[in-house]
Amino acid sequence: MSRLETSRLLMREWREGDLDAYAVMAADPEVMRYVGGVRDRARCWRAMATDAGHWVLRGYGQWALERRADGALLGHAGLWNPEGWPGLEVGWTLARHAWGQGYAAEAGAAAIDWAWRRLDAPRLISVIDPGNTRSVRVAEGLGLRPSGEEMVDGKPATIFVIERARTDGPAPRPASTGP
Repeated sequence: MSRLETSRLLMREWREGDLDAYAVMAADPEVMRYVGGVRDRARCWRAMATDAGHWVLRGYGQWALERRADGALLGHAGLWNPEGWPGLEVGWTLARHAWGQGYAAEAGAAAIDWAWRRLDAPRLISVIDPGNTRSVRVAEGLGLRPSGEEMVDGKPATIFVIERARTDGPAPRPASTGP
């Protein structure tokens, strides 16, 4: 698994010690409102194991997001493409205490850049519940644009898309966010 560092984040593998903080985040109905609902500890453990397994099977996946300043777990972000998914997705879920501080955009930009460079991905999507205005703003700020509505996992979703621009130079970098 690759690790990434941004100015404020360490994007790393899940650790067993992350379970407590992740379980608190996943028990918050507002955090989990658009991503399948609240989870108990056991479901959090399985979600962490699924993310770890995605790395093994696909060679990419979701990173745990650790704030570099104090080591706090803020959530997770990265790439997702399980069987039957509509495409290679860049996504993010953050604990409520981390909302509104630019962490989702910072992690999303790093994940997009990594997908362009390491996977040579031609296109990325974000699958977003139409009511999730926070994630819509993050996606649009990263350069993703709505391309249509689709049923994903039995729920309506807007599919946002970003295409990789092909040039003679290095892969384009998504717009970065300030601290």
